[in-house]
Formats: sequence, structure tokens, C-alpha cells
Amino acid sequence: MEVGSLYQFVLLLVLIGMILGVGVLVLDNFSTSSGVTTTASTTINATRDAMTPIATTWLPLIVTVSVLAIILTLVVRSFSNTR
Repeated sequence: MEVGSLYQFVLLLVLIGMILGVGVLVLDNFSTSSGVTTTASTTINATRDAMTPIATTWLPLIVTVSVLAIILTLVVRSFSNTR
């Protein structure tokens, strides 16, 4: 991975974070709507509760591991003879 192509990877992570965040917000607002039945509200809340750990736990972990892998790759490449 070249340094110049890192922006695509960063944009992908930002896009995934935005989609997850907007999805949780939409589900939260939709579940409090007055036209939603009890069964639908229960299902929406279950879906929202299932998506929340992805946005709060897994995404920061994936970003951290990815950034560390990029840094490690750049350091190893800087010490190697071939570029």
C-alpha cells in the first residue's frame, strides 16, 4: 500500500462509520414514531441494539488495527532495500 493511496482507505472507513451512525439514528427516530406498532417497535429496537456494538466497539478496533498495520508496513518498507 502506497502512502498516496491511503486516502481511499480512510474515506472507506469514514463512509462505513457514517452509514452505521446514520442507520442507528434513523432506527432510533423511527422507533419513537407514533405510527409504528408494538411488534415493529420491538423489532426496530432489537435491530438498533444489534447495530450499536458494531459502531461503538468493533469499528474503533478495526480502525486502530488498520492504522497500526499501515504504520508497520511503512516502517518495514523504509528499512528494506527495495522500494
